[in-house]
Amino acid sequence: MQLSDFTPPMLNGVSASKVFLKPLKPQPDSVYAYLCSEFAHIGSEEWAQRFADGLVYDAQGKQLHIHSPFHANSHVFYYRFLAHEIHVPFEHRILFENDHFIAADKPHFLTISPTGQYVQETLLVRLKKQTGNEQLTPIHRLDRETAGVVLFSKRAETRGAYQQMFAERTVQKTYHAIAPFQPELIFPQTVRLRMEKGNPFYTMTSVCGEANSETHIQLLEHNSNWAKYLLKPHTGKQHQLRVHLSHLGIPIQNDPFYPQVNHKADDDFAAPLQLLAKHIAFQDPISKQHFSINSEFDLTL
Repeated sequence: MQLSDFTPPMLNGVSASKVFLKPLKPQPDSVYAYLCSEFAHIGSEEWAQRFADGLVYDAQGKQLHIHSPFHANSHVFYYRFLAHEIHVPFEHRILFENDHFIAADKPHFLTISPTGQYVQETLLVRLKKQTGNEQLTPIHRLDRETAGVVLFSKRAETRGAYQQMFAERTVQKTYHAIAPFQPELIFPQTVRLRMEKGNPFYTMTSVCGEANSETHIQLLEHNSNWAKYLLKPHTGKQHQLRVHLSHLGIPIQNDPFYPQVNHKADDDFAAPLQLLAKHIAFQDPISKQHFSINSEFDLTL
């Protein structure tokens, strides 16, 4: 096996992806043909453009072209950029930073990591460009639609300790949400549901059975139509808070998925989901210092 002695630099906030060229029969005549075959979900025109833009390198750092020959058991690197990417017109903020992590305030509509149709317009790439730190990695997740506090690891050697905090549920997270006011509902209350994958596949649903999700809910303030709720999840299921409030008959304002899927155009930023990761608290696993970090965003009735 050919070992790589080339470390590709971060380019405009984007780290290179590494691909092992495995033996195939019949053997492709070029790296381009191999990549088109192995990553069929990416169009051949897009691969051709990456070669034309000088975004594909061999293991020694030599820039490859569309006719560069295929060599099995070697590596290549490529950078992923999108020809057309919708700009998210909201800015993030760095709330706190030390040697080991960054706490950032994510705006609505900004995806955390590159995926699908977003690369540059993600919080991770924006932070990498801002800080120059290629090792930045999100320690936990927020939905694209949700705003608020997100932690990023700055160093690979201490990343696992922070990830373990979330795995062991020793992090206290508090959310705010705007949802309908229903005077007949009594708060505070704790919602416990069994949640499983729904239909469409990117949604969740509640089903009969032993509960696997739990959220404590308080009423903070209200007017005649809307209320602000404080949510403390004790588990971390996908879309948990959105499903739990919808289950109570008070779906979060502007939720495009619950109680029913209602897709909006990707460039429609007019009505953000009224869900905010407002506060996070934890004991730092490295320094043992207690941290309590608040989002500077707010939700109003």
